Amino acid sequence: MGLAGSRPDERGATVAIRATIWNEYVHERRDAPVAKIYPNGIHVTLGEALREHLGDEVEIRYATLDQPCHGLTTEVLEQTDVLLWWGHVAHRDVSDEVVADVVERVRAGMGFIPLHSALKSKPFLTLMGTTCRINYRHDERELLWTVNPGHPIAQGIPHPVIIPEQEMYGEFFDIPAPDELVFISSFSGGEVFRSGCCFRRGSGRIFYFSPGHETNPVYHQPEIRRIIANAVRWACPDEAVPEQRYGHAPAGWFETS
Repeated sequence: MGLAGSRPDERGATVAIRATIWNEYVHERRDAPVAKIYPNGIHVTLGEALREHLGDEVEIRYATLDQPCHGLTTEVLEQTDVLLWWGHVAHRDVSDEVVADVVERVRAGMGFIPLHSALKSKPFLTLMGTTCRINYRHDERELLWTVNPGHPIAQGIPHPVIIPEQEMYGEFFDIPAPDELVFISSFSGGEVFRSGCCFRRGSGRIFYFSPGHETNPVYHQPEIRRIIANAVRWACPDEAVPEQRYGHAPAGWFETS
């Protein structure tokens, strides 16, 4: 694991984590209740959380659906160590070409943190290979329980985290078995949910985190902000993944390469 809030470059020197926060940025400009909670957009609130916990050891870039290439050009993705993703009503509007580029970068080592309803985003669906279907219901009290207290993402997080009002997500959650489960949630209506799941795809680390419904001020809650900052730290690649050799391999190729 790299140093907290940092990553090593090709020479082994410590440099800032390059985080790109992607938000479809639809609700905040369309729905007054959401705009009241996130007047500058969910992405900006998430960026403030990273700055609060990681300080100058993170470089933050914002990208939104309405930008060319949704703000995720090849150059931007190549300069991103960790990509955070929030989407809900515009999943279908995301270009398949951009999705393919994101998935390729994750498999090559870029960290990926889909948040809340991004469980139905095209990149997450592609990386999981399942429907990612859930049960849901609005406005219930959520208790976020740590089930892996030694995990870096759980560092400094109380047990449980009480979220006064949040959208209920309930099992069964149609995903592959997580490589590591960090949090589960219980709700006032009785449901439970695997709410903090870690995966590896190729060289990339993925952390799905479910709290964050747009009509609830979840991303202003200190514990949630700390979890997301911890996740960025965890998902950042420890070091640059070297380019691999593929294709026809004549006998003895390793003797001369």
